[in-house]
Amino acid sequence: MLSAFAAYTIEKKTKINEGEVPFGQGNIRGVAAPESANNAASQTSFIPLLTLGIPPNAVMALMVGAMTIHNIQPGPQVMTSNPELFWGLIASMWLGNAMLIILNLPLIGIWIKLLSVPYRWLFPAIVLFCAIGVYSTNNNTWDIWMVAMFGVIGYTFIKLGMEPAPLLLGFILGPMMEENLRRAMLLSRGDWSVFVTRPLSASLLAVALLLLIIVTLPSIKSKREEAFVED
Repeated sequence: MLSAFAAYTIEKKTKINEGEVPFGQGNIRGVAAPESANNAASQTSFIPLLTLGIPPNAVMALMVGAMTIHNIQPGPQVMTSNPELFWGLIASMWLGNAMLIILNLPLIGIWIKLLSVPYRWLFPAIVLFCAIGVYSTNNNTWDIWMVAMFGVIGYTFIKLGMEPAPLLLGFILGPMMEENLRRAMLLSRGDWSVFVTRPLSASLLAVALLLLIIVTLPSIKSKREEAFVED
C-alpha cells in the first residue's frame, strides 16, 4: 500500500510530456506505476519475513501467525529447517505471475470497461461492500459506525491536504512497535537505559535522530513542502 502511494506521488511530480493526459483525467502512468510498485512490494515483503523474522506489514503479520500455529519460526533458519516451505513460496510467486498473465491478457477488455463506470455509482458500491465486510467480521453494527466516522475523518484530512501514506505507516507499524517495546521492557526488567546502552539499539536511535534533524532543516523542509504541493 505504501509503495503504491509513493510511486503515484513520484509519477505525479514528474514532468508530463507534450500531448499526455493530465493526472486525474486518465493518465496511464497513474495506474501503471502504483500497480507495478504494489506487485513488487507483495513479493519483496517476504524478504524481511524469511531472513529476519520481521513482518513488514499487516499481511505478513498474519503469515507469522500462520507459521507459528504450525510450529514454524520465521527467520533465517526457515530455509534449512523448512526448505519445502521456502521453495514452495518461491514457486508460488512464479505461478502467481504466470496466472496473472493468463487471466489479464484475455480479460483486459472487461477490466477496461470497469473504468467506464461513473464514480457516483462506484463510490456507493465501494462503501457498501466495505460496510458488509466490516459487519461480517464481528457481526457488530458499531463497526459500521466506526467506518463512517473514520470516513469523515479521512475526508477531512484530504480537504486539509494531509498525505495518507504516513497515517497508513503508523497504523501498520504502530502495534508492532508497541509489542516489541513491551518485550524489550520485560527483558530489561523495566530499565529504559537498555535502548542507549546496547550498541545496536543506540545506533538505530542515533540514525533516527539524525534523520529527524535533517528533515527539520529549513532547506530540506522547504523542498519537501514544495514536492508535496498539489498541482
